[in-house]
Amino acid sequence: MGIAEKAHNVKIVGSGEKTVVLGHGFGTDQSVWKHLVPHLIDVYKVLLFDNMGAGTTNPDYFSFDRYSNLEGYTYDLLAILEEFEIQSCIFVGHSLSSMVGLYASILRPDLFSKVVTLSASPRFLNTGDYFGGFELEEIDQLCNAMESNYNSWVCGFAPLVVGGDMDSVAVQEFSRTLFNMRPDIAFSVFRTIFTNDLRELLGQVTVPCHIIQSSKDLAVPVSVSEFLHRNIAGKSVVEIIATEGHLPQLSSPEITVPVIVRHIQYDIDA
Repeated sequence: MGIAEKAHNVKIVGSGEKTVVLGHGFGTDQSVWKHLVPHLIDVYKVLLFDNMGAGTTNPDYFSFDRYSNLEGYTYDLLAILEEFEIQSCIFVGHSLSSMVGLYASILRPDLFSKVVTLSASPRFLNTGDYFGGFELEEIDQLCNAMESNYNSWVCGFAPLVVGGDMDSVAVQEFSRTLFNMRPDIAFSVFRTIFTNDLRELLGQVTVPCHIIQSSKDLAVPVSVSEFLHRNIAGKSVVEIIATEGHLPQLSSPEITVPVIVRHIQYDIDA
């Protein structure tokens, strides 16, 4: 077992000439793709992995310095692709991993035939005339709540982000993976994600990008998907789906999964 394979719990399922790589967002792990994977394995080779810091990874491997920005996650992704000798892939990223995939595609565009993003944001904070969805004071309040009582914070944050109550299966699933994270690591990752600004990188993205966004997402306003579309240098397309919440692949898989599969299958018209 290779270093990256062990550290990131890499799994490869399915068969096919083309490889689809699935990257998850904050507070989840590769299980967030459980509704999508069965629709891919008959046609594609599918690689799943866990981002460092996820509850399924060894917390001793988490470096607070390395993961204080998205570079650490980006180089992890490239290391996984190198270890498994993947020459080209279709990368599907949710939230945090959306931006990691775009960043990695700048460094190694030859490895990515396309990037499909779900609930992506280059900047969560409102800045000047850019509407990211959050004021700095709101982020500070969330961080303070995390530090004071992580379990209580999860119980409030999960239904808010998913778009449902605690009786919802999707909310329970997101809560489970959040509880699996070590609180100090969760706090660090959360702070990194919500204070980073990757807008300037978009002009360097040349691979085709398929941007999928919920019509109602508390964390990412619809205007952000249009911002991505306008500022990505290469070809891009946006599809707004009639779903609510930041994790539609969990909360509304019957709507979200067919859309993701379609964007994996079909390229952007020239």
